[in-house]
Amino acid sequence: MSDPAAARFAMIQVTRIFGVACVIAGMLMANGRLFAGAPVWIAYLILAIGLVGIFVIPVKMARKWRTPK
Repeated sequence: MSDPAAARFAMIQVTRIFGVACVIAGMLMANGRLFAGAPVWIAYLILAIGLVGIFVIPVKMARKWRTPK
């Protein structure tokens, strides 16, 4: 990608997809369907990291890369 805007957009979307994957993994771990022997607090930590990856980090990235006026 030679267009920096397209690369930045792709990076924001990858961050959101990674966040969704963390949320799903955290929910499966909390239910005992994924890594059944893992402590529940790790599942909630992964879930929280995923939520931050969905809602907070992409907004911060977009603000940082905003075109100056």
